[in-house]
Order: sequence, then structure tokens, then C-alpha cells
Amino acid sequence: MTDQKNTAVVLLQLGGPDNLDAIEPFLYNLFCDPDIIDIPGAFLFRRPLARLISSLRAPKVQELYKSIGSKSPILEQTTLQADTLKKYFRDKQIDLPVYVAMRYWHPMTDIVVEHLIRDGIRKVILVPLYPHYSRATTGSSVNEWNRMLKQQGVEQQFEYSLVHSYPEHPLYIQALVERINEALERFSVEDREKVHLVFSAHGTPIKLVKEGDPYSHQIRKTFEAVVKQGKYSQPSTLCFQSKVGPQKWLTPSLTGTVERLAQDGVTHMLVIPIAFVSEHIETLSEINIEARNEALKFGVQVFEMMPALLDHPKFIECLAEVTLEKLETSNG
Repeated sequence: MTDQKNTAVVLLQLGGPDNLDAIEPFLYNLFCDPDIIDIPGAFLFRRPLARLISSLRAPKVQELYKSIGSKSPILEQTTLQADTLKKYFRDKQIDLPVYVAMRYWHPMTDIVVEHLIRDGIRKVILVPLYPHYSRATTGSSVNEWNRMLKQQGVEQQFEYSLVHSYPEHPLYIQALVERINEALERFSVEDREKVHLVFSAHGTPIKLVKEGDPYSHQIRKTFEAVVKQGKYSQPSTLCFQSKVGPQKWLTPSLTGTVERLAQDGVTHMLVIPIAFVSEHIETLSEINIEARNEALKFGVQVFEMMPALLDHPKFIECLAEVTLEKLETSNG
């Protein structure tokens, strides 16, 4: 087995509350993030503002979580992805341990850094489970990583490199196409041509786009690559979801798109969560409950959602490839 000499992979992910009582502290961590609340002078009031927002939002968010099992499945699903990736490396005779670092809930970055030190790891490949780079996701996770290294006084102990993004990686695109094809089989053969493919990505404020954030452009590249690779005869639309606060966000919105398509006579709809590689509140509640109810209200007869990639073999192989490419580059 190839020994990578004290090297490990750290998968970066958002995290999610593991019970109803964890929702308010999870939201507090989210709104305390300087990459989320970044208005001028925010450092003066970020914590009290985060406390206020999280306490106001928690009751409503708790109701949403109750509708999907009273907790986020993201830790179990990310652990599955980590275990499957570890097995992939083992099968290839590559000795690369895989850790999971969540941004806003456990296991959080500080604990993961402690575990890496304990296990004698000196070189780390950071692999975001966000295929598309945004300052608010990958950027925030890397900033937190650097803060925790500094806080624990171990900046000099680690050499690390980052997989920046992989929006057009052929294996990622193939995994999405295969998931879409599986989901299309839920529609009867005679109805399949009536299906409108609605690609939904997590939105970001327009402010980020204007500041040069590549996320929205990378999302469009993924969307175009999937439609081309899948050779779909069905019409397709790209939209955005999960808007929070008064700022202008990427458009069109998921709810607006569902309503418009229904009013245009679309009766069969497949929503494809293009930016999410696991299930959480944005897919299980926002798409599969809220958007579904809207669609049915406006006359859509059949509404389906593509399941997340999770441990799809091609997606795991994609993660392995981007990791090994980065490892080779950093070794070179």
C-alpha cells in the first residue's frame, strides 16, 4: 500500500443541527461568520446581531426541521462519503485517511485540527464538498481552517493545499446525468417528454457576484455541461433558491420559476438540486415540500426531485481524482 507520509484528506462541508435544540446555536454560528455578515464595521456588532437573528429565526426553522425528521442528515451522509472515499483509496492501495470538518456544527474545524495533530498528520489536502467555489462556502471554510491553525499555534506544523472547485469535472457531470436519468424513470414512459428539468442551485447575493465571486458562473457551466452530456430532449431551466435577508440575490428564484412554468402549462417537473451533494433542509424541505406544494397548487400534476449524489460511485471517483491531482501537484 502506498504510504502518503503523514498525509490526510479533510472534506469541508457546511454541517447541520443534529437535534432541534441545536438549531439556534447552529444559526448563531452561521450568522457569526464574517464571510456571511460582512458589512462595514460588522466586527463591532456581529455577535449580538447573530444572537438576535438566530433567536428570531430558530422557532420557524425548528418547524421546518420537524418536517424532515427533526435533524439534518448531513453528518451521516458526509460520513458515508468520507468512508466510501477512504475505501476507494484503500482498494487502490493508497493509504490516505479522510476526516470531515464542518463549518457551523460538529465536528467543527478546531476539533478536527486537534485530531490531525494527535494522529501525526503533517500534510493536508482540503477537499470542499461544494463543487462550486464561493467566498461564502469554500472561502469561509478555508478562512476558518486558517483561524484554527493560528488559534492553536500550529501554522508551522501543517502544509496544506486546497482543491479550489470542480464544476466541470467529467465524473461529477456524469454522476449528475446518471442521477437525473434515474429520477426521470419515475415518470411514465408516455409522460417523460412532458417533463421540464428545473435545475436549482443555492443562491448568493448579487453583491458577491459584483465582487468577482465565481460561483454563479461555475453553476452555469455545470448546468450547460449536464444538459449537453445528457442530450436531453426535455426543456431545462436554471434557477436559484434559499434567499435570506433584504439584499438582491441571484435570479430567477425557484418559487418564481415553478409558478411561471406552471402558468405556461408545464404539468410534469423534475427539480435537480445542482449545487448540493447531500440532502439537507434546502432539498428535503425547501424543494421537496415547499416547492412541491407550490407546484401542485399551480396545477403541476407530477413533481419529482432528483436525489443527492451522496456516495454515487462516479462522484466518489471524482473526489478521489481531484484529491490525487492536488497531491501530485503539491508533491511536485
